[in-house]
Amino acid sequence: MTVRMLSETEGYGLLKNHGILVPLFSVVRSREEAGAAAECIGYPVVMKVISPQVVHKSDAGGVITGIRSLAEAENAYDVIVHNVQVFDQSATIKGLIIEQQKEKGLEILIGGRIDPTFGKVITVGMGGTLVELIKDVSIRVLPVRFSDINAMVQELQSYSLIKGFRNEPARDMGALITLIDSVARLFLERLEVVEFDLNPVFLYEKGACIVDARFYITDEDAITDVVQVQVMPPELLHVTSIAVVGASPDPNKVGYSVLRNLLSFPGSLYPVNPKHQEILGRAVYQTLSSIPGTVDIAVIVVPSHSVPLVVEDAGNAGIPLVIIISSGFREAGETGRVLEEQVLAIARQHGMRVVGPNCLGIMLPHQGINTTFDPISPKPGSIAFISQSGAIISTIVDWSLPEGIGFSAVVSIGNQADLTFEDFLQYAAEDPNTRAIILYIEQIREGTRFMKIAREVTQKKPVVAIKSGSSRIGQLTAASHTGSLSGSYDVYMAAFWQSGIIPVRSMREAFQTAELLSSEGYPKGTRAIVISNAGGFAVLSSDYAEQFGIEIVEFSPAIIQELDTILPVDWNRRNPIDMVGDASADRFARTFDVMIKNQDAWDIAFVINVPSAISDPIRVANELVRFSKNTHRMIVGCMIGGDSMKTPLRILKDSGIPNFPDLEDAFKAVGNICRHICWEEFHGKRCQP
Repeated sequence: MTVRMLSETEGYGLLKNHGILVPLFSVVRSREEAGAAAECIGYPVVMKVISPQVVHKSDAGGVITGIRSLAEAENAYDVIVHNVQVFDQSATIKGLIIEQQKEKGLEILIGGRIDPTFGKVITVGMGGTLVELIKDVSIRVLPVRFSDINAMVQELQSYSLIKGFRNEPARDMGALITLIDSVARLFLERLEVVEFDLNPVFLYEKGACIVDARFYITDEDAITDVVQVQVMPPELLHVTSIAVVGASPDPNKVGYSVLRNLLSFPGSLYPVNPKHQEILGRAVYQTLSSIPGTVDIAVIVVPSHSVPLVVEDAGNAGIPLVIIISSGFREAGETGRVLEEQVLAIARQHGMRVVGPNCLGIMLPHQGINTTFDPISPKPGSIAFISQSGAIISTIVDWSLPEGIGFSAVVSIGNQADLTFEDFLQYAAEDPNTRAIILYIEQIREGTRFMKIAREVTQKKPVVAIKSGSSRIGQLTAASHTGSLSGSYDVYMAAFWQSGIIPVRSMREAFQTAELLSSEGYPKGTRAIVISNAGGFAVLSSDYAEQFGIEIVEFSPAIIQELDTILPVDWNRRNPIDMVGDASADRFARTFDVMIKNQDAWDIAFVINVPSAISDPIRVANELVRFSKNTHRMIVGCMIGGDSMKTPLRILKDSGIPNFPDLEDAFKAVGNICRHICWEEFHGKRCQP
């Protein structure tokens, strides 16, 4: 795609055509014209070079401000021409722009660019020459509403400068939001615009004005049309029969591992291999077409060059779904890409859907299905895990067993030649066994479709995502401030929030957050209470709550008076509640009773219990179960210890109450959820629990 930068005068003209205020300006090509134009515009004026080779004018000495007379204007022309020629002898000077010098205001950046995954995005931040050093920006995928823009501005760390800080006056927030909205509409409507910077925009007590504009345009189509795709029917994964093409008697082969994992599948299982008669006690078929019964899924584990023939055979046999575990496709280079397109064309010709290629397979524990070559099968549970990495699936499944985590579905999507994250999101949304969804994402192929479907899914069930690749590689060639500030990872984060997805930084955090949501659902708000038999952990709770955005509520005098009647005289008389180290299970129970009675005053309860000579952790666990059953609030167990806590933890797990052996992990998981709640409420999109 060929891109060129508009001159500042062309940029100003583009803005004016969309009703956006710009300074008075004129283009000159001699010192005499410079003087005349300055006289006409009225002093003071600013003079800037116009040169396609000079991107950052100040660095080249190509900007002079505060010009207040005819002589100063003529002299400034000569100085700028000299400075630019010294800075870059090859630079073509197409003229100088003289413009009305606006009174200096708070400097704001408004920028936009095209993200390769999500399309046009807009960036708002604090502007000026230090913008890349400060990096105080907020990003959204277009289109945006007024509420989105309002939230963007309030997310800035420097927002206090806009609303008024110390002796500085409040700035015109309404004018800024209106300007950002107008610029966003311009960017969406003008398909030829691929990137822009408005920096700085001066924001005043009343009004705002753009004083520097840089636009990049192309004559080619900047955004391709969204590919129309066929939705995956949910019954595709209601399976009664599976064939394994490439099944093998050799324990060192993938085909052996896949077939072995499916031996416990309660439906019909058909090994396919023309070289064998029997494998693992099962009769083997020469081809898919030779199988006498219907086949719901064909799992393919043959070398990549043989896959097209197998897919053709599956199509002729009327098999609706193939899972291609074989590698050597798009991920392997151009030859593999062509092979993958060939396979997809055959599948589409037969109306067949494809998982993969280059994937681990799928696991549906509630149906007894494990089409992978992973040696371990997970327990049934309520979390759907959809991953672009097979290795991460293997690791997580292995980790899940001692942790007692179960799955409703585990899906390795591989190259996403056909079925993608979006398809399996929709499946999980309708799956009655799924209560929460986790995504491990390396790349989304169609960002617009992903956001649309994710927003629909998150209205029904919580979705947690971890995105790999947060480095800024790939931005080194960015032409504008915006290009260097709004990296691909940052855009993914914006897309997640706009879609109702909760982003996290680690797999541990993802599963802790999803488990909590799977068990408790969304709390009604962010107000928390902490009940502890350890003073140190009570103090840490306050620190963690502040760090992760959780509100520790202040108790009313009436609640404190009630607690005074059941707690020792030296209790701390505030939230978090330190019940003192000699707290018994009865003291926990009586405190729970007070909180049950006053549950309208809080949304989340953290219950911390550590081993002591007085407290019986088994009784505390049973009281905690009673506490949970008698409230409609999120209950978070923090029973912290070693062997003495094994039975209590089993009691909590059997009752579906989450427990965190590490206090910081508990607050981090709840903090992720609280941040989501605040986002949804601010944007008027509150999800249902």
